[in-house]
Amino acid sequence: MNLFEIENPKFLKKLNVNQLESLAQDVREFLIQSCAETGGHIGANLGVVELSIALHKHFNSPEDKFIFDVGHQAYIHKILTGRIDQFDTLRQYKGLCGFPKLRESEHDVWEAGHSSTSLSAAMGIAKARDIKEENYQVVPIIGDGALTGGMALEALNHIGSDKTNMTIILNDNEMSIAPNVGALHNMLGRIRTNTNYNRFKYDIEDAIQKMPQVGSRLRDIADRIKDSLKYLVVEGVFFEELGIKYIGPVDGHDFEDLEQAMQSAKDCKGPVVVHVITKKGKGYHPAEDDKLGTWHGLGPYKIETGEVLGGKPTVSWSEFMSNSVLDKAKDDKSIVAITPAMPVGSKLTKFQNELPDQFFDVGIAEQHAVTMAAGLATNGMKPYLAIYSTFLQRGYDQLLHDVDRQNLNVFIGIDRSGLVGADGETHQGVFDISFISPLPNTTLMMPRDEFEAEQMINLALNHDGPIALRYPRGNIKGVDMSVPREPFNIGKWETLQEGSDVNIISFGPTVSLAEKAANALEQEDIHAGVVNARFIKPLDEEYLHKVGQSGKPLVIVEESMLTGGLGSMIATFLGDNHYTNKIKRIGIDNEYIEHGDVNLLLEDIGITAENIKDQAVRLMGTKHEKSTY
Repeated sequence: MNLFEIENPKFLKKLNVNQLESLAQDVREFLIQSCAETGGHIGANLGVVELSIALHKHFNSPEDKFIFDVGHQAYIHKILTGRIDQFDTLRQYKGLCGFPKLRESEHDVWEAGHSSTSLSAAMGIAKARDIKEENYQVVPIIGDGALTGGMALEALNHIGSDKTNMTIILNDNEMSIAPNVGALHNMLGRIRTNTNYNRFKYDIEDAIQKMPQVGSRLRDIADRIKDSLKYLVVEGVFFEELGIKYIGPVDGHDFEDLEQAMQSAKDCKGPVVVHVITKKGKGYHPAEDDKLGTWHGLGPYKIETGEVLGGKPTVSWSEFMSNSVLDKAKDDKSIVAITPAMPVGSKLTKFQNELPDQFFDVGIAEQHAVTMAAGLATNGMKPYLAIYSTFLQRGYDQLLHDVDRQNLNVFIGIDRSGLVGADGETHQGVFDISFISPLPNTTLMMPRDEFEAEQMINLALNHDGPIALRYPRGNIKGVDMSVPREPFNIGKWETLQEGSDVNIISFGPTVSLAEKAANALEQEDIHAGVVNARFIKPLDEEYLHKVGQSGKPLVIVEESMLTGGLGSMIATFLGDNHYTNKIKRIGIDNEYIEHGDVNLLLEDIGITAENIKDQAVRLMGTKHEKSTY
């Protein structure tokens, strides 16, 4: 059939197994072709083609509610709900979002870019349904990796105890971004490989149902025997002990198996989990054979070989940071690295391989990762916690209560700080400055290049108290590390260019934009200074007192939220000290930034050299007599 003619999933009701298999093949081929041009989360989606089709065949979206955990596996859902004609814009500026999006379709009922949220959301939706006496199915789809998240376990506990009607689809492909870890993963593995469990369970249940009615006591005894015998067949009956009926394991690529499981689930009262076994990357060998998470999410690639397209090999910020810490950990056994399920994304696999006893992948458990780091620090260790800015949000209470309040020596590498582009608003790393800056004991810094980063790493590993180093997505500049620079202390900013008329203050990647703006201002006979505010907290108070006394106008540029950002802190400091400098802050003003090319997003926001120059000119008004500082 022509995939571009699909308007909604209703046509699936009429298809037989052969037609469904043909449709799955067409969808799979389209995904491979389309993502080769745009990039995207191809591996996860190839693994759920049959599952997504089966869900839409046996449930009725949008009346029934599909809640995708994380959401990066919703491409087939988008195709079946009439959005295939937008796939050439996938994850691009003003284009189709790579995650479910409420404004895109009535079939998207929940937005998520972080894992382990679907079960809690499903509980809320189901309870709203019940209170309003409505009648529809609630179907959360969660992966085996996301199930390790504490939030998912909290939700399971509530769902099971409350006996709330819903069908939980557990998509088990044995991987999230990296191979899963932990006891829950091992438990699922035992269930996955135990082919006798369900056959035995159904036979026993059938036999009990056929027992003659000789009294409730005998039936109660029989039920207890059934429960006891289950332990002889499988090591864990985790879900059923929580009060959630278990169906599976089911072959997630077999439509007949899926149909039987879906129908059984719909016939049940109370919560049901359908354990579906899928293969990530199914149908495309480069993605199927991936064991390191390379094909979780990537850019355009060659279909024939799976080669990811791009320029010459470069060193990413994540790789530079992890390798720098690794070099020091080889000589200091107190240095350990922690990641919440992101050894691939944060480039810690080399650390993991070379120093396995000093490395901890705790799974999708950011809260646990932060507090574990605190526990290590109380015993003289030097934990390095590498965590994406967007995921650090999930461990904020632990950062405040367990790390900062106790003033512990935890070094946090905040990966993907700033705009990240294609993954959009759920992943933009623009809030960490705002939520870290109020913490009394935490130092926060961001280098403009890897030379500064190397010095900051040394400072961090010898610092008393919590300290965080922000670094962006993308590649390092490749500066000459052999050229000496002046060492610096915590809280000391760097004047890169003197200027008598106006000063432009920035940090990290946007320092280069400040320098370009200053050069452009020079052409208009306006002499702008450029200051690298590499320490966001603490502020360089010595510099601020001097510039405050001079009265010089300030333009402050940051690739982060303005509320609670560096500009806010500088304005507060100057105001508290009764200075009257005119200030213009350039950054993200109280909005979420959607997906798209980072340069286009920066232009939209106004973080460009041209806008910095224009704002400096407006701030000055008519040219005043030059200051002496």
